[in-house]
Amino acid sequence: MRQSKTRELVARGAHMLRAAGVDTPEVDARLLAAWLLDVAPLAVNSTEPAPNFQVRFAEAIRRRAAREPLQHITGRAPFGPLELAVGPGVFIPRPETEILADWAVRRLTGASAPVVVDLGTGSGALAIYIAHTRDDARVTAVEASATARRYARANAERLGVNVDVVAGDMTDPALLSELEGRVDLVVSNPPYVPHGPDVGAEVHHDPYEAVFSGADGMDAIRGLVAVAARLLAPGGALGIEHDDTTSQLVQDVLAASGAFSDVEPLDDLTGRARFVTASKVKR
Repeated sequence: MRQSKTRELVARGAHMLRAAGVDTPEVDARLLAAWLLDVAPLAVNSTEPAPNFQVRFAEAIRRRAAREPLQHITGRAPFGPLELAVGPGVFIPRPETEILADWAVRRLTGASAPVVVDLGTGSGALAIYIAHTRDDARVTAVEASATARRYARANAERLGVNVDVVAGDMTDPALLSELEGRVDLVVSNPPYVPHGPDVGAEVHHDPYEAVFSGADGMDAIRGLVAVAARLLAPGGALGIEHDDTTSQLVQDVLAASGAFSDVEPLDDLTGRARFVTASKVKR
């Protein structure tokens, strides 16, 4: 039985992506086709292409083969049950950050009208995820980049969640002084990659300042720990995403601050330590 025209085009596109060194060529080719056809990925092979599909699909494959991120081509990035708008100038949320988002929501169990701060929100992923799950939460999302703030505000509005997106540096000692000692939860997916060339081609499409953070990847984390300590109420929680080589460094910074207890690593789905969580000391 002859395979469908769409299946042929997707197979051809996957072959081109594989030759270009794309990690998941079959998945990416299918997702690009689904985006252009406006169908679910599983329905791609059974969907007849529109007259202009072949040309548009070829252009999308060309862009992906040049290692432009899939999310920049489609203009969207899935994050848990949400779909966020992304593009040049804003960090693309990664699936592993959903682990931190899930932890944050669990940590708020039993809290009434919790106050939450997301330091370095980017597209708004963590803040919007929390606000989507806990519509009683007061969520403030801090972001230094004007471009990223526009994405975060647009995403929150489109998804119908209440997030206050504010301009600010996550390491600023005076940040959100009006919330000092009143915050129940601080989360952050800060820049944490050590300076160096050893990153995937797609990473270079993210804003440099959203990815890299000093020789050891710890500059932003060292700064934000003091900010979180000041903002959190006694017993409040902190969750930080970090590079897969710096778990112990992050734990040491939190322990040395004297402001936190219960400092613990948290693994991603592959078993790598990618997050550290802690509680503000009760005095």
